[in-house]
Amino acid sequence: MRTRGFTLIELLVTLALIGLVAMIALPVAEMTTRRMKESELRGALRQIREAIDAHKQAVDEGRIILRAGDSGYPKSLALLVEGVEDARSPSRTRIHFLRRIPRDPLADPDLKAEETWGKRSYQSPHDRPRAGEDVYDVYSQAQGVGINGLPYRDW
Repeated sequence: MRTRGFTLIELLVTLALIGLVAMIALPVAEMTTRRMKESELRGALRQIREAIDAHKQAVDEGRIILRAGDSGYPKSLALLVEGVEDARSPSRTRIHFLRRIPRDPLADPDLKAEETWGKRSYQSPHDRPRAGEDVYDVYSQAQGVGINGLPYRDW
């Protein structure tokens, strides 16, 4: 009399194959997530840096009044969102450089967007960035090294 069903060996082979597929799929999924976060980081850095450069260009064009001793770079990242008064506009409209400050995707999610970035002032050396009176550049404060082999801080 023959019964229907799977033998113990068939079940073990099936479980072994499922385990093998899971061992292969998990690292691929982790790498995909990491690539996605690094892509977001590159995009956020590019967006902030372009806004900082646009602010400096507006100063150079005379659209933003420069005070004596100022470098021409924004005093904070928030200023890029709040905007500054256009000196050339008769109605004194504001120039906005960002709609919002992007977050560092590798940073602590409890921090505010502006707090997720390290800031480098115009006076600080390139190899030891530190905050100052203005924001010349931003960098990720995340520990670790990217897929490209560079520390996130150096991006």
